[in-house]
Amino acid sequence: MLGRLTLHALPFYSLIALGGALVTVLAGLAVLGVVAWFGAWRYLWQEWLTSVDHKRIGMMYIIMALVMLLRGFVDAIMMRTQQAVALNSQGYLPPGHFDQVFSSHGTIMIFFVAMPFLTGLINIVVPQQIGARDVAFPFMNSLSLGLTAAGAGLVLISLVLGKFSAAGWTAYPPYSELKFSPGVGVDYWIWAVLISGVGSTLTGINFVVTIVARRAPGMHLMRMPLFTWTAFCTVILMVFAFPALTVASALLGLDRTLGMHFFTNGHGGDMMNYINMFWMWGHPEVYIVVLPSFGVYSEVVATFSGKPLFGYKSVVFATMAIALLSFMVWLHHFFTMGASANVNAFFGITTMIIAVPTGVKIFNWLLTMYRGRIRMVAAMYWTVGFIVTFTIGGMTGVLLAIAPVDYLMHNTTFLVAHFHNMLIGGALFGYFAGYQYWFPKATGFRLDETWGKRAFWAWFVGFYLAFMPLYVLGFMGMPRRLERYYVPSWQPLLLVAELGALTILTGIICQIIQLVVSVRNRAALRDTTGDPWDGRTLEWMTASPPAAYNFAVLPHVHGVDELALRKESGSHMNPPGIYHDLEPCRDIVVPNNTGAGPLIGALAFGLGFAMVWYIWWLAILAGLGIWGLLVMRSFDDNDLHVIPAAEVERTETGRLSAAAR
Repeated sequence: MLGRLTLHALPFYSLIALGGALVTVLAGLAVLGVVAWFGAWRYLWQEWLTSVDHKRIGMMYIIMALVMLLRGFVDAIMMRTQQAVALNSQGYLPPGHFDQVFSSHGTIMIFFVAMPFLTGLINIVVPQQIGARDVAFPFMNSLSLGLTAAGAGLVLISLVLGKFSAAGWTAYPPYSELKFSPGVGVDYWIWAVLISGVGSTLTGINFVVTIVARRAPGMHLMRMPLFTWTAFCTVILMVFAFPALTVASALLGLDRTLGMHFFTNGHGGDMMNYINMFWMWGHPEVYIVVLPSFGVYSEVVATFSGKPLFGYKSVVFATMAIALLSFMVWLHHFFTMGASANVNAFFGITTMIIAVPTGVKIFNWLLTMYRGRIRMVAAMYWTVGFIVTFTIGGMTGVLLAIAPVDYLMHNTTFLVAHFHNMLIGGALFGYFAGYQYWFPKATGFRLDETWGKRAFWAWFVGFYLAFMPLYVLGFMGMPRRLERYYVPSWQPLLLVAELGALTILTGIICQIIQLVVSVRNRAALRDTTGDPWDGRTLEWMTASPPAAYNFAVLPHVHGVDELALRKESGSHMNPPGIYHDLEPCRDIVVPNNTGAGPLIGALAFGLGFAMVWYIWWLAILAGLGIWGLLVMRSFDDNDLHVIPAAEVERTETGRLSAAAR
């Protein structure tokens, strides 16, 4: 009836694992209790979970990312603490549990922090930046969110029932094959990645079509804002890269579930095929997570320097070059495979070449700030901190592009430091800058600046304390993924790294306080103009938060930084109900909310859980339920409603009157 699921699946094997499970369960119950206390079930379902409004979907993505960031950071603290105390001792984590911790940390941070965060920012901002009323496929957007949430749920429930994978976040065979990982941990990883990966692929398709087909009149490709350009390249990468991961993880699942041998060397398979497919996704994924941050920095620097971005076209071409080259460097992740010198040389050279368009952007941002009227708000702090940190990380990346150097450094903490230099100092700092910058657009009030700057300094200092020692330890020969060691000279540096992790924890606490303080003081921080930063692009021409339709009349675009051009001509403030283009308001058609997306997400979670535990009847029911909902949705012809022109005009009149006051 329940397959492999028995009482032995409960985490009684370790007090630490049991504590983690209890915290997870109690946190979930606390959220449900708060919703029940306020009687908000109907509101939550009707206004949020079933919404197809791209802005609300984007906000739910970001909420998911922030929740999973807390969960993933707990793993980071546990690893740093274990390594700080494990000199000539077992430490406090058994080896198998430590392996689970670093596997779940990497999986969560890549798939369920970085991906939802960037997808949330793209959802909130891109349709408004291109002057569109919605994305191309609103239901697909809701479905993508449901599938991503289902994958995150599978990772979280692995803390409570069973164990998570101990084969690393990359799940390399043979470690992830049934012979070496006979439990359910790798299966949890496979189904979480499969389900969320399908959601990411659908997101990519949705936004490729949105950006190609939904741009406002006059917005040619070379008039698109830089964040939209980086998002465009990102979603193209998602469309082409994620299928490789889906195929690799599906074949690994077939090896484990049906006894096939795609990756078992002893039975005609080849584990290097998995590693090649994984990094055919994995290196484009590095740029999938960092390119949107480049777009954020471009918008933030231009806005808070009070001038157009220096070298707009060069940044666009550099972004496209990065997107193309990102598919030509994957083998540098395993120079130690034993490929020929010519193969290693090719991938080493392409790795060095990709640093060129990346470096071009640094000069563009610096030259934009040069002689600008710079306002050092919290978003600019994150941006300047990124420029310094990312430059260091980029130089270490070029160093690792040299195959003989990589051969020595590949399995050391040097690589850990470089990887985090890119993903924290590059991607995550950008997400936080975008979070600070676009928060008033999404919610209607700004975040508290003082606590935002305190959070930045804690993150910035903590990052250097946590990861600069790992570069040194890498030179000293310390392997990564090490749960204990016997070299006394390593411990002082590991203690500094532990201090850095605790400092970053202080930054996270500051961000929580910032959010609480901002919500409490939201009346004083209210944005009634829709343009609290004196922005330059079209999203700042809408209300904060925007109406369901974004624009009452689609704007006509005349150049890059359309809103800045309108401000210069004095045409950004319009008579009530009338835009710059002198067109009257008309009826607007918008999609209806639907419960199909979240319900399919719930069934996908059930399908994944059933496949992990071999509960075949549940898997069949969940699969049939998903199919049935998709069929029902395809026959739903009543999925639109009309907002009358009179209502649109009343809304716009009220907004513009408030802005004028």
